[in-house]
Amino acid sequence: MKYLHTMVRVTDLDASLNFYVNQLGLEELRRVDVEQGRFTLVFLAAPGDSEAQIELTYNWDPEPYGEGRNFGHLAYAVDDIYAMCQRLRDAGVTINRPPRDGRMAFVRSPDNISIELLQRGDSLPPQEPWKSLPNTGKW
Repeated sequence: MKYLHTMVRVTDLDASLNFYVNQLGLEELRRVDVEQGRFTLVFLAAPGDSEAQIELTYNWDPEPYGEGRNFGHLAYAVDDIYAMCQRLRDAGVTINRPPRDGRMAFVRSPDNISIELLQRGDSLPPQEPWKSLPNTGKW
């Protein structure tokens, strides 16, 4: 058995790609437009880690998606959690659970998918402004 990917439905493909690629830093591996089924699939992965993919599914005919809490979250290891959170914050992304412990943070995609960011290796020493920031919203 081998892990292939996690699929999440998105309502605005451009906004989602901006978040996952431009802000979070994933790379687009391939895209499939299925005209007969009226949907687009976009496969993304962290740079250098094409084995763990996320599949964005965009249905061309709009429909509302409820937040399925049973989904949980996506998780990515990052080299510097403070730098990643600052980059996301500078891009206008809310840091729902700041990395107060130098280890873990949570953000949400434009479609409200919870994303956990974990410091690769040992936790970084707690530092401001992160250690004093409260949680914002749900994570």
